[in-house]
Amino acid sequence: MSFFEENCPKMDRYLESHTSAEPDILKRLRKETFQKTTQPHMISGYLQGRFLAILSKMLQARNILEIGTFTGYATLCLAEGLSKEGKITTLDINEELAYLPKKYFQESEFSSQIDFQLKDAKAFLNNTEEIFDFVFVDADKENYVEYFNLIKSKIKSGSVILFDNVLWYGKVLEEHPKQKSTQIIKELNEMISKDENFENVILPLRDGLHLIRKK
Repeated sequence: MSFFEENCPKMDRYLESHTSAEPDILKRLRKETFQKTTQPHMISGYLQGRFLAILSKMLQARNILEIGTFTGYATLCLAEGLSKEGKITTLDINEELAYLPKKYFQESEFSSQIDFQLKDAKAFLNNTEEIFDFVFVDADKENYVEYFNLIKSKIKSGSVILFDNVLWYGKVLEEHPKQKSTQIIKELNEMISKDENFENVILPLRDGLHLIRKK
């Protein structure tokens, strides 16, 4: 849930009404996500989805990695910016929910460019030799630091990494957080801000996006 969605719904509606419309396939996927999943708030959502699509188009990405598929909403947004020869590999471990993203991936115009794998992200990163120009991470928060360390060797100069939920519903302001996920997110944000190999900015969009570019 976004800050405005929770604290000022009128502003959230204003932002959406002045943002490019989402494609029909995404409207249907968003609706079905809320109908058929127990945690629909995990979906990237309208505003964030349009941001992902525009960023991907700006990068004209050839090889995207997404860690955390959920129902595939963000995947389809990211796919909008793929070059004609490009592909997106999206990873998840939820076998029970896999039917939903598969359904929409097959229906989309990007079906031949999406590689959906039910695979542990750490295992994938430890074994792949691929180099990615865009990595979007929206999965188990307690592994965020480990993901970042593994991703470093899988990108090149100019590549972009995007971590979702880095404000963690405001919990990052806790001085001594007890929740491990909060501790890890704070550690990640601190680590990135001090890494001289990257330039970064945290965007207060939805639950916080940490945008990182390798120098």
